[in-house]
Amino acid sequence: MRLRPTRVDAAERPRAALAPPLIVWAIIVAGLYFGREIFIPIAIALLLSFVLGPLVNVLRRWRLPRLVAVGLTVLMTLGIVGALATLIGVQVADLAGDVPRYRATIERKIESLRHSPAGRITDYVANIGRVIHGGASTEAKPEPPPKPKPPAEAGPPQPERKPMLVEMAASPPSPLETASTLLSPVMQPLATTGIVFVVLLFVLMQREDLRDRLIRLAGSRDLHRTTVAMDDAAGRLSRYFVAQLALNSAFGLVVGIGLYLIGVPNPVLCGIVSALMRFVPYLGAFISALLPMVLAAAFEPGWNMTIATAILFLILEPLTGQVIEPMLYGQSTGLSPTAVLVSALFWTWLWGPVGLLLSTPLTVCLVVLGRHAEHLEFLDVLFGDRPALTPVQNFYQRILAGDSEEVLGHAELILQHCSLSSYYEDVVLKALELAARDAARGVLTPAQKSAMRGTLSELIEDLADRADGPVDGARKDKEATDACEAQGACSPLPVHPIPSDLPETWTRDGAVLCISGRGFLDAAAVAILAQILAKRGIGARTIPFAETASVHLAKLEPKGARLACVVSIAHGGEPQHLNRLIARLRQRMPAVPMLAGLWLADEGQRRPGFTLDADIVSGSLHEAVEAVLAAAEADPAGPARQDPQPDPAAAVAVVTPGPVGQGA
Repeated sequence: MRLRPTRVDAAERPRAALAPPLIVWAIIVAGLYFGREIFIPIAIALLLSFVLGPLVNVLRRWRLPRLVAVGLTVLMTLGIVGALATLIGVQVADLAGDVPRYRATIERKIESLRHSPAGRITDYVANIGRVIHGGASTEAKPEPPPKPKPPAEAGPPQPERKPMLVEMAASPPSPLETASTLLSPVMQPLATTGIVFVVLLFVLMQREDLRDRLIRLAGSRDLHRTTVAMDDAAGRLSRYFVAQLALNSAFGLVVGIGLYLIGVPNPVLCGIVSALMRFVPYLGAFISALLPMVLAAAFEPGWNMTIATAILFLILEPLTGQVIEPMLYGQSTGLSPTAVLVSALFWTWLWGPVGLLLSTPLTVCLVVLGRHAEHLEFLDVLFGDRPALTPVQNFYQRILAGDSEEVLGHAELILQHCSLSSYYEDVVLKALELAARDAARGVLTPAQKSAMRGTLSELIEDLADRADGPVDGARKDKEATDACEAQGACSPLPVHPIPSDLPETWTRDGAVLCISGRGFLDAAAVAILAQILAKRGIGARTIPFAETASVHLAKLEPKGARLACVVSIAHGGEPQHLNRLIARLRQRMPAVPMLAGLWLADEGQRRPGFTLDADIVSGSLHEAVEAVLAAAEADPAGPARQDPQPDPAAAVAVVTPGPVGQGA
């Protein structure tokens, strides 16, 4: 019997492929929830290992054995934690003894508020509400008739019996029961602390072995790449956590000193709480200011101390969050604002208050892991602060929608860090190549093509007045490169100054004819080339493809032309029409050199033997501009130059026809 193969619907395949990952993640989340008693200490220990790792390395550089270095580090950390716990206990006990006095002060303040104008208005409004909502209940209700008394029975009165009192005496608790009652509240925190430090000691001792095992799991085929990724991730996390711990500790110290000078009671406790609450996203700043303000209001009969405390936090929190934090570890944690909020909700639901404190560090670890592990890249896409689309994709999406305002805003944002020619080279033209690829596949409609042409024309016209040069002349090249790479937009191309001794024949209008190919985006590429040449002092004029047809070519006036540039953005095949166009142009102006600019997205589609019948071939905007400037400077009609002349052999190589993509 012959069996037919089972046919799977195309709509069911993605569901089948999506089901296993969802099941795996559901199992992981369930495991984290039900095993939180085990995973919480492990997570705290791993985060502490990133903080204490640099200290262990410092002790190792002092020639101390690993066991001694790790032991000293863990003992010092345990001493600090114990000292903080003891200090918090003493402060809480001191605060508990003053609670009756604070309660009396707060009651007096509430009573004084009742007699103030605001309190009287509040009481008046409350009375009106009671009258409106309780008017029916104020009507007089008829009293129920009295119950008849039972007739007295004949006979002598009986003596009244008094109830017997029974007293239950509890036996005194045994010493074991007393110790269990006193220690039960602290047994679980002590056990968690012990597990944390045992795991921390193990992680610090077996650091290299754990790293090797993670490398084996992540990918042992490319050891160099995996090792670099692991070291980079560990270094980034260590620097971030150490900087955050130092900053929050300094914040708590400054808060404690400020509250002490103001006169708020228990400033040490308030400083410690403020330092811990800064680890909590969004709510941490509010919670850290709540305790000292309540204490100030309960300690002083007036309101001066409360107002001074509020002013202290209103100054310190923005200064720390908006000025000092970006200086220490960048503009943000590497997380998007939505990711910070979602991670706080998720980890709080999963692990409670401890999860809220650990939400941001744990999510930062996941994002860094997603940036280096290929299979976990979706974590960086979901939670990272980097744009989901590249600048090229973003630009293409906006011109596809025909939104000229968003396109210009996108350009203004990138041009804060990159020159105009770099923006055209690395963003606009690469996006046009993506559009040419979609046009070759036949997925673009005529309306979309028309919207693209209109949007590109508006963008090029809006950028006509912008100078093409370094963003900040006082900045170094490395700083400009870092700024551009931080935006992920473009790499700064070398921008040469405008030559001061260009021949007059090259500065006249029409010295360089920028001729468009037949592609629907070639006119935009030609307009960009002409604009950049004009900013270099070259007299450029654009000619559309329609004017180069055989019936219209006789009307073309090449008088004064020193060079003709034919530009095309093609995809999927060899643009033979460029050779035919160049042949027609040679018949019309045989003495004018020809430059062919063929800017393709896929270099591998070019046949090795295919050449363009042109004097100069450029594979990019930058190569075309450099070739035109080199031809202008080498023109014998120009003035005598004082600097050394270029090598004649190099000039001959420039004007020799060659394969596509070989520039000057």
